[in-house]
Amino acid sequence: MARAVMIDCDPGIDDMMALLTICASPELDLRGVTSVGGNVGIELTTRNARAVLGLAGRGDVPVAAGAARSLVRRPAGEKDGAHGDGGLGGIVLPEPPGAVDARPAAEFLAATVAAASDPVTLFAVGPLTNVALFYALHPQVAARLERLVVMGGSIGAGNMTPAAEFNVWFDPEAAHRVLTDPGVSVPTTLVPLDVTRRTGLVDADLAVLAESGRIGALTARALGGYRHGLGAVTPVHDAVAVLALLHPELMTTRPARIHVDAGYGPSRGNTVVDLDPDAGDGPVVEVVVDADVRGVVGALLDRVTRLDQRV
Repeated sequence: MARAVMIDCDPGIDDMMALLTICASPELDLRGVTSVGGNVGIELTTRNARAVLGLAGRGDVPVAAGAARSLVRRPAGEKDGAHGDGGLGGIVLPEPPGAVDARPAAEFLAATVAAASDPVTLFAVGPLTNVALFYALHPQVAARLERLVVMGGSIGAGNMTPAAEFNVWFDPEAAHRVLTDPGVSVPTTLVPLDVTRRTGLVDADLAVLAESGRIGALTARALGGYRHGLGAVTPVHDAVAVLALLHPELMTTRPARIHVDAGYGPSRGNTVVDLDPDAGDGPVVEVVVDADVRGVVGALLDRVTRLDQRV
């Protein structure tokens, strides 16, 4: 039986890869998608989520829009446009017919999880604003989640400041609520930047995608735009989080406690990962500390390149 999943995302090129990977995985039953402002504004992340689902032949999956901005304080500074003005590296996808679900993301998450006959796993691969609101407004329903898989944070250096990774930097208060003081017991896996930034695609991998069909070619074009300025490896951060669920044997995890710095100093957005789970208070989170890079990339390519055969 396929595993029930939802994804909260801010597409975003790597979010596109995560969505396509989910749609290409018969082991996963995608029950819904929620969008959050992050890589681009909420109007574009919502549109892009629907457009990528349409590309994958899953325009039937409901999409609900969520928070346009952070809970408390707007990020100090703007994103550098790594995903392009439209969010998908310069490619333009048609939006599928139909309408966005009228419910706010937190309400949609709660209703979908509550209605599910089996536990739902939630991927959170953007800023954690929607998830924090879900936890705050519907703790008893959130406690029914089978697992939360987060792409975010870092053990070492960040990518927005020396301390902070983008998703946590965008809304540290939300990340603190979800990872440090959730107020609800949800098994949680954190897939940090340290692993995802080196688990990426090289030229030969992009060529495999480009030659696999229309979906693969569009994905390769989007990733090519993302690669600019990133060096020899094109990261697919959010898709690695999906593989953490699909292929845990390719990941090395350690239990840890996470402290998110939500202060206003230079370390705002930092995730202090204490790999001694017996020390301190707070929930224990499973943190991915290493991955079989070529195994992960091979699994991603295997799935996404098959989409053209299914659509």
